[in-house]
Amino acid sequence: MNFQLRKQYILQTLEQHGSVEVAAVAGHLRTTPITIRRDLALLADQGLVVRTHGGAVRPNMARHPIAFITKATAQGPQKEYICQLAARHIAEGDTIFIDCGSTTFPLCALIRHLKIRVVTNSLPVLFELAGSAVQVVMAGGEVDAKRRATHGAVATEHLRRYAVDKAFVGVDGVSLRRGLSANSEKEASIFLAVAASAGHVYLLCDSSKLERDQYFQFAPLSAVGTLVTDKQAPAELLAQHRDAGLAVLS
Repeated sequence: MNFQLRKQYILQTLEQHGSVEVAAVAGHLRTTPITIRRDLALLADQGLVVRTHGGAVRPNMARHPIAFITKATAQGPQKEYICQLAARHIAEGDTIFIDCGSTTFPLCALIRHLKIRVVTNSLPVLFELAGSAVQVVMAGGEVDAKRRATHGAVATEHLRRYAVDKAFVGVDGVSLRRGLSANSEKEASIFLAVAASAGHVYLLCDSSKLERDQYFQFAPLSAVGTLVTDKQAPAELLAQHRDAGLAVLS
């Protein structure tokens, strides 16, 4: 099968499903994964796909959906402040992870000039850092159209393979009593996969999420090295987090 026919199949699959995986396409077309990777590289050069680890997604999947923008603007000044604090702990040569949350996303604008490697499951992060000094590694897996991120067994398996120096993650709720909690088991599985091999975990969390418990508790406070929050966080509460073993930036 020639390139044009492979191209047609790849683009049709992307239109239907939003993403493709190299192994699946190679198996269906009875060709080698190397050939499909080469095809995807050519299509990426033409702006027709965005490469991920193990496959590709449609370019518009990487752009910010309205829901993401709405979430990102909530507590906007606090999130900008938190990311400014966190960015001070990123240095040239680092390999870091940035998750798909709206709290961590403002980091992108602050690190575009750095020669670092960013591992992520976030399509907006991928799109924002593409073409910058940053080398981006996108975890493969099932694309969650609403979250604009990859999740699932394949994504978590990919992320377990990467040893990152620093992980910058958000959370739906954190409390001294129950630790970290989430609204989604998908987000929890991504956190746990990354935290297992990260040199240091930075939890970026605006003060409205402190002492808030969500329905799914997935990790103790000890899974975090540093809590990064805003100036509105009560000093007494932050002192309790320090007593619990966390470094705190605010």
